[in-house]
Amino acid sequence: MLKLHGFSASNYVNMVKFALLEKGMAFEQVNDYPSQEASFLDISPMGKVPVLETDQGFLAETNVILEYIDETGEGPALYPADPFQRAQVKELAKLIELYIELPARRCYPEVFFGGKVSDETKQQTRDALIKGAAALKRVAKFDPFVAGAQLTAADAVLLYSLDLAAGIAGKLFDLDLLAEIPGSKALLDQLNQRDSARQVDEERKAGMAEFMAHVRGGK
Repeated sequence: MLKLHGFSASNYVNMVKFALLEKGMAFEQVNDYPSQEASFLDISPMGKVPVLETDQGFLAETNVILEYIDETGEGPALYPADPFQRAQVKELAKLIELYIELPARRCYPEVFFGGKVSDETKQQTRDALIKGAAALKRVAKFDPFVAGAQLTAADAVLLYSLDLAAGIAGKLFDLDLLAEIPGSKALLDQLNQRDSARQVDEERKAGMAEFMAHVRGGK
């Protein structure tokens, strides 16, 4: 059986978990946190999560894992068969990650963990999010899913990136990021009603106290 190494408060872990559930693939979650311990680096070269343990070995990096899941699972496809459409889904996922999720992540310490980030970082983050939102608006279809008529891996990335980024934008910048991307709020609402997303959210809430204790213990 597949084993998903990671913790339930991680949005990247949850992208993979959502995909596994959508594909109907059996898996076991192993509660692991990022680590630079040698034993963990043996399975995750950068010491990050998620990591997918298969019969053949370990895979790291979310986009790689999502593609592996799609290619080996028998459930509904998360990437189109057509090469160009498939590339478009990958483009959307990468755009969301690089220009929305990662910029917002720079402000996580202040919004979620009681820390502080500099005014310069905040301004850079705000500018990056506005630019990223404009880019996503140009290429996303929201018809009804982000890439068109079918749910894809890009929706998994969107679901566990855009909501967090919107929280950052609202709290720090008084910016309604979802309003900057017409159709995004309706899609997030739709995705969150899926059984897979409901299960992921329940497990996220259940694991949050342990995660916060881990964060505090690491300080």
